[in-house]
Amino acid sequence: MSATSLAPAFLGAAIVVLLACRLVAWALSRAGQPPVVGEMIAGVLLGPSVLGALAPRAEHAVFPTALLPLLYVAGQIGLVAFMFQAGHEFAGRLGERMAGTAAAVSAVGITLPLALGVGVTVLARGHAPVFVPGVPLGVSAAFVGVALAITAFPMLARIITERGLSGTRYGALALAGGALDDVVAWCLLAAVLSAATGRVWPVAEAVGGGALFGVVLFTVVRRGLARAMAYPSLTDEGRLLLVVVTVFAAAWFTDEIGLYAVFGAFCVGVVMPRGPVAERTVSTVSHVPRVVFLPMFFAYSGLNTRFGLLGDPALLAFAAAALAAAVLGKFGGCWAAARLRGEPPALALRLGALMNARGLMQLIALNAGLQAGIVDRQLFAALVLVALVTTLMTTPVLSWLDRRAPLKDASHPPAALPRVVEGQPEDRVGRGLPG
Repeated sequence: MSATSLAPAFLGAAIVVLLACRLVAWALSRAGQPPVVGEMIAGVLLGPSVLGALAPRAEHAVFPTALLPLLYVAGQIGLVAFMFQAGHEFAGRLGERMAGTAAAVSAVGITLPLALGVGVTVLARGHAPVFVPGVPLGVSAAFVGVALAITAFPMLARIITERGLSGTRYGALALAGGALDDVVAWCLLAAVLSAATGRVWPVAEAVGGGALFGVVLFTVVRRGLARAMAYPSLTDEGRLLLVVVTVFAAAWFTDEIGLYAVFGAFCVGVVMPRGPVAERTVSTVSHVPRVVFLPMFFAYSGLNTRFGLLGDPALLAFAAAALAAAVLGKFGGCWAAARLRGEPPALALRLGALMNARGLMQLIALNAGLQAGIVDRQLFAALVLVALVTTLMTTPVLSWLDRRAPLKDASHPPAALPRVVEGQPEDRVGRGLPG
């Protein structure tokens, strides 16, 4: 397809994606599900699993093969803007008196599902068709482990904000643990993809480049952004341009060193200053890309998902085993870590339920593995199923816990609620997080 024919094809596909995502998200919101669940399912509905099976000509007409790279790039823009907003949200909600518990929950929530994922994959060798020819068993097993160890931090922020838990210990612990999980998971993912090449340099590049990025971020970028937000002569348009360039530059650099664009964008959000001017700039940078471009990522993921492959009993058994390992490792592990740190049972259960959601974050990792050639369509479908189920179960489990195991006042202080009800700037930003 030529550029002149790709442009109208992209616009037509964008209309279909945006309307489908919004419609399915609205329908599932009636059941209490966050928008990310609807957008994830809409992406699958538009792909070969549903639309392709029912009307293959229509799917090919709306999403021709030549259009897929454009959807991927548009989705990356949405992801970068969204993760910038998520980083800013995280920085505004993180407490200081719970670092030990958050670190313990995150550590167990990473290591246990990672180990179980590796074990399930090793046992599946010779039994399930989830291995790419030429990819070492260790790389495939490590990738599955990392995928199961990921937590959907942005979804946590959305649920915690909507439930009025932003100022509680439970909410802050979940946000801190989820953010730590994702940072560690991106580093592990970079190591796995580097190992797939059989070269040491990519790992060294990721570690060394990441350290350099951190130094520049906290010494130069943070001060520069703070001065720009406080500089009276700078127009809102000038601030917007500066922040967009900074976010894109960070995303480009971390992508080049193997830590992925979302990591750099998230970190810029963390060092973004607070205050009315900064909040307005963050909202402006994030709003349109999140609403318009992020659904393209779900469409791209859905077009690569073929649930029809799960008709293979061996593949379905692997998916079920991976799901069990994911829930046991993340839900069970985070619950156990919180209890060992002395947290009340009701709080520990909710923490495990929130940390168990994979959502958008696992889809990002799966697409990275697919692009790198270490994930085939079978494994992609199996792990997308894990992401959907663990994300779908979060809200119902929390609602059930609210009825059966209410939090005591010490863990859920009423004084924390007015911060959300009154509509502070960071709360308005938080409500925009889709997953």
